[in-house]
Amino acid sequence: MPAARPAAGPPKVRITSPQNRAVVTGTSVHVTLEAQGIEIAPASEERPGTAHHHLFLDTDLTSPEVKIPQGTTGIIHLGRGQTEFTFDKVAPGPHRLIAELADFNHIPLKPPAVDTVRFTVKAP
Repeated sequence: MPAARPAAGPPKVRITSPQNRAVVTGTSVHVTLEAQGIEIAPASEERPGTAHHHLFLDTDLTSPEVKIPQGTTGIIHLGRGQTEFTFDKVAPGPHRLIAELADFNHIPLKPPAVDTVRFTVKAP
């Protein structure tokens, strides 16, 4: 499980796949993520200087002041420190994907570390 190396400046997250404006053929969308300026770690590790990824597929970000909810359609917690995820059964058409970093309590980082891509799923 690759960990981002801490660097100067505020933490950043980047969706490396799919790329912005990509056309994805099929109903599975594989997502890969990178982080800079913070260590990606499981949410179970209650340590300062760490975070984990959250994905929002066709869903708006939640309030930056509260815990990102679990069990909500379109919100995925990568709480084991994962940097990849595959969405299955994604409907054909345009989609928006947002990645956000949050601390071990699932509270978004301040300042926010967010990236957004838009992509289109094309039926096979």
